[in-house]
Order: sequence, then structure tokens, then C-alpha cells
Amino acid sequence: MSKRWIIGYVGHRDLNEVAETDLSRMTHINIAFGHIQDGVIQTSHLQNMERISTMKKAFPDLKIILSVGGWSAGGFSEAAATEEGRQRLATSAVLAVTTYGLDGIDLDWEYPCYGEAGIAASAEDKPNFTLLLKAMRAALTKLGEQDGRYYMLTIAAGADQYYIDGTEMDQVQQYLDYVQLMTYDMRGGFQVLTGHHTNLYTATGDLYRISTDASVQMFLNAGVPRDKLVIGAAFYSRMWKGVPDRNNGLHQMAETTGGYGPEYTELSKKYIGLNGYIRYWDDEAKAPYLFDGSTFISYDDPESIRAKCEYIIEHDLAGVMFWEYKCDASHQLLKTMGDELGAGQHAL
Repeated sequence: MSKRWIIGYVGHRDLNEVAETDLSRMTHINIAFGHIQDGVIQTSHLQNMERISTMKKAFPDLKIILSVGGWSAGGFSEAAATEEGRQRLATSAVLAVTTYGLDGIDLDWEYPCYGEAGIAASAEDKPNFTLLLKAMRAALTKLGEQDGRYYMLTIAAGADQYYIDGTEMDQVQQYLDYVQLMTYDMRGGFQVLTGHHTNLYTATGDLYRISTDASVQMFLNAGVPRDKLVIGAAFYSRMWKGVPDRNNGLHQMAETTGGYGPEYTELSKKYIGLNGYIRYWDDEAKAPYLFDGSTFISYDDPESIRAKCEYIIEHDLAGVMFWEYKCDASHQLLKTMGDELGAGQHAL
């Protein structure tokens, strides 16, 4: 594979803030988020969508896709439960694509068969997810045949075994252009044990064995081709407080779970090597972390992203995606991706 994808999630409110140089670095933009209401994709709340045409005019090869869903966004299980519901949702996907001049749809159902995010879930989500994607792929293909274009269909997938258990990835993948592994938030939200939330490899002494590499192997074993796998990078951090001053705070039981910490913009200005925070590098995990004696912060930086890009090339994966654009005003993380993968656009 000669060209790798660089895919950025951009909130609709931030579309006007994307710098031209960053547009040139990305191959795809996922606009976050459309939602499912009453069985159809709802887009009336989206802002700045007129920006799409100017982006496409300057960078005609840039693919702009509407992401539907996100954490705690429901409606998927109900819509996927019947053939009528699946066709209705697929029809609304076509309407969204044609309304805004999009290049496709990205489904972020978090997650089939699981209701932890406060959404409806059913054991039948497993086969129904496959049928839903089949219906959506057929509808987008039909649209493409009508206007001589190709429309993409992608998903964001949970990084661990639970997601594979709740889906039929060997069947699902045939309807998709790529699968974006959410290889972030792998520690923190549910755990008081400190660790890396977006690590490339599993380090010695880490009770939670999930890593980007482990996730890739799981999805390969589940039947997803490597040229359809995209790994994730985080432009934000996870933070634990009340951490014992042992092992520089790594793999320690904290007083809090690892909630959301500062975005990379703030990390680079106020935290990394500043205000008592020392930056450490875990060479096994290929991940940085900060510790000030009681607060532990896990994040991605140019060094860890460089390692992820090298991994993509070495393992012949499709590319990298990140959440989310607004979190790095320094532009260093996306610049690193562009430098390493060289996959960006060129203005006419």
C-alpha cells in the first residue's frame, strides 16, 4: 500500500476553524456528529456545513464524511431491528450525503449489543448491525451508480474484545471501506488504576492488556483485512488524581478514575515539563506520560504518534485517525502525521 489515510474528526462547530495547512495534511474529515432520531439521520442541528463546498473546491481529493452517533447517542438498535427500519435509515443516509455534498457516512455506534452508554441494546444487534451496513452499502452504491461517484461507508469500532464479541466483523468488513479502531480511552473512564490510554504496545506490569497492537491483532483475527484497519490517536489526555508517588505514578491505584484531562493545546502550554510535571517515556508501550508526584496524565505526543505511523507502515495498515481536531491548536500532532505518512492533499 503506497498511500495511507490521515482521518480527522472535526466537530461541525469547528469546520470554519480548520487551517488550510491542516486541510492539506488530512485525506478524510469525519464531521461529528449526525444523530439518529425517529429512525432517521438527523442533521438540522449541524452548523457551518456550507464550509464543505469551499474545502472541496480547494482540495478536491479531500473526502468529507458525516459521522453519525458517538458515545451515548442512541437510535441504532431500534433502527437496525427490522428490514423496514434499516432501509429507512439507509435512505436517510443518502439524503444526508446528497444534501451536503458529502463523500460518505461513518457510523459510530457505541456499541452494538452493549447499553453501557445509556442507549438501547439487544443481543440481536450482532446480526442486525451486519444487515444495517449491508443496506447502507447498497443504498450508497445505488446513489453512486446514478451520479457516477463512489460513496464511502466506514465505522468507528471499540478497540477491545467486547466489540468483536458484539459484531460479525468478518461479514461487516465486506461492506466497509475501512474500520477505525478507537485505540484511545483504553484506560481511565472505568478504572482507578493508572496507565496509558492510547498506547501502541502493552508494557510489562500492565494488568489491562489492551493496546493498539493488541487491538489490531484482534481485528485481523476476526477477519478484517489489514488494508481496512485504521488506528486511532488522541489529541487529549486522561488524568488520575491522588496517585501514590511510586514508579513515577505508572500502574498505581489512584483516588479517582482517569477522567478527561487537558487537551494537547493546554498540555503543551502548561503541563509538559512545566508546573512540576515531569514527562516520562515508556519505551515498551511507546507512550509518554506526566507525573507531578500526585497527578498522572496519559496522552499522545509527536514521539508516540511517530511510533504509531511507523507501525502503520510496517504492518501495512490503512492509516491513522484522531479525535479530535480542536484539541491541538499547536498543530504539531497532525503535522507529525503528515510528515510521517505523507498522505495529504495538494491544493489546485
